[in-house]
Amino acid sequence: MTVLDAYAVIAYLRAEPAAAEVRPLLTAGSARLTAVGVAEVLDHLVRLAGADEESAALDLAQLDLLDGIAVGADLGLAAGRLRARRYHRSRCAVSMADCIAAEAARHTSAGLATSDPHLLDLCHAEDISTTVLTASDGTRWTPPDRSPTPAP
Repeated sequence: MTVLDAYAVIAYLRAEPAAAEVRPLLTAGSARLTAVGVAEVLDHLVRLAGADEESAALDLAQLDLLDGIAVGADLGLAAGRLRARRYHRSRCAVSMADCIAAEAARHTSAGLATSDPHLLDLCHAEDISTTVLTASDGTRWTPPDRSPTPAP
């Protein structure tokens, strides 16, 4: 299974650069959004892209993504702890929805598909498996160099 962040689905539906990378994840039938991710995608499609509410929900249903991973107490607590540990307004500006997706990936032993550099940094630091997607501007995240700095 692969947990998708909302961007991955939006990129697919808008035929952005990551669409070709998201397509095989959807075709395999094991890609999932969290329930919060479903809400994020619907909000974006309706409020920002001007889609009709029913059409946006139908798009998600046709991709078999409407039934999101439930966010119970355990997942909610883990996501809150993760955000409290890692969030910084400029260095790691991850949303609660991002943290829920990351913890859903960790709890299900799945990877998280995203192009969000802050979310990818967080997952890298937390040893959460990821699938790096191409960003809207065509760039791709690379992990920070963690090699020790040589002594002078």
